Amino acid sequence: MPRTLLDRSDAVRALADVFRRRGFEAASLSVIQQETGMGRGSLYHFFPDGKADMARAVLGEVQSWFEDQVFTPLRTADDVAGAVSRMAGTVRDYFLSRQRVCLFAVTALGGELATHADAVRTYFSVWVDLLAQTLRRGGVEDRDAAALALDAVAAIQGALVLARALDEDAVVVGVVAGVEERLLAAVS
Repeated sequence: MPRTLLDRSDAVRALADVFRRRGFEAASLSVIQQETGMGRGSLYHFFPDGKADMARAVLGEVQSWFEDQVFTPLRTADDVAGAVSRMAGTVRDYFLSRQRVCLFAVTALGGELATHADAVRTYFSVWVDLLAQTLRRGGVEDRDAAALALDAVAAIQGALVLARALDEDAVVVGVVAGVEERLLAAVS
């Protein structure tokens, strides 16, 4: 029996769970229907352009969450050390609560990159750029800030891959703690 959804945002959350478990490519329409409990009519009602529309909606939801919870606090923080610590804790908790999967990374590594390249590029470049700007406000030289920010985001993404492969949350916890420690040392 198809599941009754209240609105499109319910459908987006259900789809995100499927895409985290299966990846975009392996999530066929029949798999999506089975795992979300949504019928074909509901899916096409909410996502008229099919699976590409579903992926856009999920990535948009993740982007919005990061904008609210990570990017805006980095952009507006007066307390640089506090902003770095908040980012570390927020991304650690976010990825641990979402099966150690970054859907933008999944998209970057999958066959959907061509379709969603701008969204993927924007997500990662905004994160790196805002973190670098925050570090600069904390007194870190331009070149060092850019390198530290890139290393931090790369380390977090790499930790997600290893944690998933090893089925071990401690990898994410440890790497994010190390990232936070290095960034805090740079701004103190």
